[in-house]
Amino acid sequence: DEIEALKQQVEALQRQLQAIQAELDEQQAKSASKDDVQALKKEVKEVSEVHSEWKEATSVVHLAGYGAVGYTDNEDTKGRFSQVLFAPIFHYQYQDLMMLESELEITNDPDGETSTALEYLTLDLFLNDYITLVAGKFLSPVGQFRQNIHPSWINKLPSAPPGFGHDGAAPISDTGLQLRGGFPLASMRSNYALYVANGPELDAVSEDGEVQLEGIMAEGRTSDVDGDKVVGGRFGLLPVPALEVGLSFITGKAAVTEFDMAGISGEPSRDYDVIGGDFAWQWRKLSLRGEYVRSKVGADDSGGPTASAGAKWETWYTQAAYRFLPTKLEGVVRYTDFDSPHAAEDQKQWALGVNYLFASNVIAKIAYEFNDGQVGASSDADSFLAQIAYGF
Repeated sequence: DEIEALKQQVEALQRQLQAIQAELDEQQAKSASKDDVQALKKEVKEVSEVHSEWKEATSVVHLAGYGAVGYTDNEDTKGRFSQVLFAPIFHYQYQDLMMLESELEITNDPDGETSTALEYLTLDLFLNDYITLVAGKFLSPVGQFRQNIHPSWINKLPSAPPGFGHDGAAPISDTGLQLRGGFPLASMRSNYALYVANGPELDAVSEDGEVQLEGIMAEGRTSDVDGDKVVGGRFGLLPVPALEVGLSFITGKAAVTEFDMAGISGEPSRDYDVIGGDFAWQWRKLSLRGEYVRSKVGADDSGGPTASAGAKWETWYTQAAYRFLPTKLEGVVRYTDFDSPHAAEDQKQWALGVNYLFASNVIAKIAYEFNDGQVGASSDADSFLAQIAYGF
């Protein structure tokens, strides 16, 4: 009997232990569940904070740009695929205060090598709704072509007008400070740009015992050998939304820094002046535009190794483009007259083109240039061009 009673007590104790263990397991499960809930709440809070920060971001990053592939067949050279271009454009904006913008130009050279150039890089400080301070290397605000029209997917033809390239009449870029913006003027709208920058540099050659200016290197250099700055700008007026007219100027000094003979240094500065005018008009599916630019360099009679007479580069073009709806075809015609100090570079050009717009930012172009220049010079050779361009 005593043994039986002990067995019953042991069994009772075992049931009590089982009950206690079950209660402990239940409490542990509840505790674990609470921990999980707390962890989930913490995760939701973190996600919410990130989402809130995204909605109220202080910085915005944006990538744009364009690419192009081109083909050229000149009278004096064999046909070739002459252009492979990638031009990414970066924008980094901080609130409504500052934006960094930059364009790279990456090209495939004739020898198969890759070249990379900094087209522009500026820090834009938004002072108010009407004024932005621009610092760095910027595209020349003289005229419309260089600052607004030159990207391949915007330009209606596969080429730039003569005189709007390197060593032409129109400057390409500048390095310095610029104020630009726009404001209403009575019932019209206006825009402006005013800047100070390093002066351009001059290239000179010696021919038949005389020194001649070869070209103006106006490509936004960070050097300024004579320390003399240039001041320039443009004022544009829109009397009606479909029409804009603009006037441009640059004035300052420039010095010869490249010479085909002995090394030079300390050459005196020359007067450097640019004037320009432009217009753009849109009427239904017809767009008309034109520009005039004249760059003039003064004489140097100091008797130094690069002393020479002054020189003048002058160019103008007018262009018409018409979209044949409901098709995706567009016709283009452009006439340009470029005068240089060198007869071999003078050129009159008619360019006729047909474009096919797959989309507003995807365009295929074919064009033929009828060139009239000095007989035997490259400026006299007619050209067939083709290009496909994409802007993003």
